[in-house]
Amino acid sequence: MLKEILSGEKKIGVIGLGYVGLPIALEFARKVGVIGFDINAKRVEMMRNRIDPSGELEPEAFDGCNITFTDSEDVLKQASFFIVAVPTPIDEHRLPDLKPVLSASSTIGRVLKKGDYVVFESTVYPGCTEEDCLPVIEELSGLKCTTDFKLGYSPERINPGDKEHTLPKIVKVVSGCDAESLEEIAGVYELVVMAGVHKASSIKVAEAAKIIENTQRDVNIALMNELSIIFNKMGINTFEVLEAAGTKWNFLKFKPGLVGGHCIGVDPYYLTYKAQELGYHAQIINSGRSVNDSMGFYVTKQTVKKLIAAGKDPGKSKVLVMGATFKEDVEDIRNSKIADVVNEFISFGVKVHVVDPHADSEELMHEYGFGLVQEPDNDYDAIILAVNHKEYTSLDEAVISKLCADNAVVVDLKGVLRGKIHQLTYWSL
Repeated sequence: MLKEILSGEKKIGVIGLGYVGLPIALEFARKVGVIGFDINAKRVEMMRNRIDPSGELEPEAFDGCNITFTDSEDVLKQASFFIVAVPTPIDEHRLPDLKPVLSASSTIGRVLKKGDYVVFESTVYPGCTEEDCLPVIEELSGLKCTTDFKLGYSPERINPGDKEHTLPKIVKVVSGCDAESLEEIAGVYELVVMAGVHKASSIKVAEAAKIIENTQRDVNIALMNELSIIFNKMGINTFEVLEAAGTKWNFLKFKPGLVGGHCIGVDPYYLTYKAQELGYHAQIINSGRSVNDSMGFYVTKQTVKKLIAAGKDPGKSKVLVMGATFKEDVEDIRNSKIADVVNEFISFGVKVHVVDPHADSEELMHEYGFGLVQEPDNDYDAIILAVNHKEYTSLDEAVISKLCADNAVVVDLKGVLRGKIHQLTYWSL
């Protein structure tokens, strides 16, 4: 397979061209022929015009790439090495939503040929690739794994907004259905991953490795959030405590905050779902999720208490939330916990305005039922600095004061205003 891809006889097909799939497709397209497939025709047209719909890549990233963008399965059939990079969200019950990955499996089943390779990159629970996706592919294609085609799993490690830890610089975990496929899949990825590959012993091991990366972060952030709640009751600043503790060489430097997005706030639920299916209740993971999912309410409750202490009626108060994306300096609003904060304020009768230099107002309205204000007012009773966008790094008390009514409260979820606020009431996690 690797030789035929290098010779141009065969092409790589990437299914799902979001924040993971598009960078992978373009990276390969600088070396070999690629077909980039997405079911969204509008997104496909944007990419044909050198526009990244996710807002992560500049037009120059498309330069020198041998790639065909398409939403046609007939065109996708020309590929022989398929990479699946579709999202794996959770539903309203916080259960795995496998519809995108199963839909991609159906697509593959309709285009697969003898001798082809299929590699999943979407984050799933251990066993999903072989137990959920593979049967769909085999049924629709009429082909059998290992004898007719090869299956593998190589978890994505792309971090949105991170210009340093890019695909070529991150060690790639790879796995295959047998020894031959493992070597071929490793060789293909070594074309673009300069940091090298790690060959996992099985597909399940590779799936598990990915899902615990984000679960580990989730649990550690939950600990920081719980410590923040405890330290708040003690009247000490969590960020000052962490700064002091961080002077020890082996202290893990996690920070408290809202945990959203499509990875850390989602992946642990895939693992706990599988554990429950196997008859085990994952106590630590579930506890961490419970703490992190409750932080929106906690932030709102503490702010309302500060408003009351300042002599303000929450039902007549006006709050400005600065930041709506799930993390700094990205456009992505998926699973943003800022929505929890906004909705909790509304439940208290507080009037809420939201600003964000990166988010799209229409997307927010469609996803969460609120949009952005074009320009903030100058009479807010509380300012919530929720996302540490680069545009907010120069904020100080003089700037913030111009947005505030008398006796206003400043809530700093990232601790970036610590030591800058002296006249206004200040609180942080």
